[in-house]
Amino acid sequence: MHAFSAAVGTLDLRHGLNKGHPTTPIAQAVRPSQRKGIQSARTKFVRSVVREVAGFSPYERRVMELLRNSKDKKARKFTKKRVSVVFRECDGHRIDRDVRFLQLGTLLRAKRKLEELSTIIQESRRAH
Repeated sequence: MHAFSAAVGTLDLRHGLNKGHPTTPIAQAVRPSQRKGIQSARTKFVRSVVREVAGFSPYERRVMELLRNSKDKKARKFTKKRVSVVFRECDGHRIDRDVRFLQLGTLLRAKRKLEELSTIIQESRRAH
């Protein structure tokens, strides 16, 4: 009964599963929040240019060296713990910077970074 009513829709009835005035659904525009994480072509291009000009950061070079020497677990642990800048707050105002070892965020971010660096290593092997 429910499958039939879903297929038919409303039939301008007062009672029952198909009650209500028949309407056409309005196509909703995609919200900006639904695009989160999708990389645009421009962003991809800009990041590739920056990577080409600036190269890799020191921690990325170390991770790539660990991956080349097949120390995957050590590389994963090191990637998850990397240097980041923390502001010490005093009465709600940021007064000075303090560099410490903190968590990168999540293990998922570390895995993504490892995946990115390992594909770069594979591409460099194919190129030579």
